[in-house]
Amino acid sequence: MNSAQERKYNYDIKTALQKAANWCAYQERSQQEVRDKLYEWQMKPFEVEEIISALISENFLNEERFAFAYVSGKFKIKKWGKIKIKQGLKLKRVPEPLIKKALNSIDGDEYFETLQQLLEKKQQTEKEKNTIKRQFKLLNYLHSKGYEKDLIFTLLKTT
Repeated sequence: MNSAQERKYNYDIKTALQKAANWCAYQERSQQEVRDKLYEWQMKPFEVEEIISALISENFLNEERFAFAYVSGKFKIKKWGKIKIKQGLKLKRVPEPLIKKALNSIDGDEYFETLQQLLEKKQQTEKEKNTIKRQFKLLNYLHSKGYEKDLIFTLLKTT
């Protein structure tokens, strides 16, 4: 293996910090995403932690801001439920208290309304004629979107 293949990136700490800052400025990132990116750039562990600290102190990296942006985007744009959003944040290693705080920012009425809209839209495209199988398919669809089964059952009883 030649040296170019061994180390694809050869950033000094200052360059890596600047690139990471630009990457964070473009879109909110979790600490874990940035850490993974820095390791991908083949930075050493002490450099990674130094860069993370600098990004936090310069406010390029803010785990709480990331959690709120993630929740808002996944709910409003992708129409995900709280279960799926929570799993996504856990994968990004966001601390549990921040996950709870960010999930609580979702308006309860808007959440239920979104669930109703998803159900209505799916009901129009679901071809299953057997009532029980149909309800089961609707339940599975909404559950796969990350919505809580008790809420889905409540909604299915009224339709």
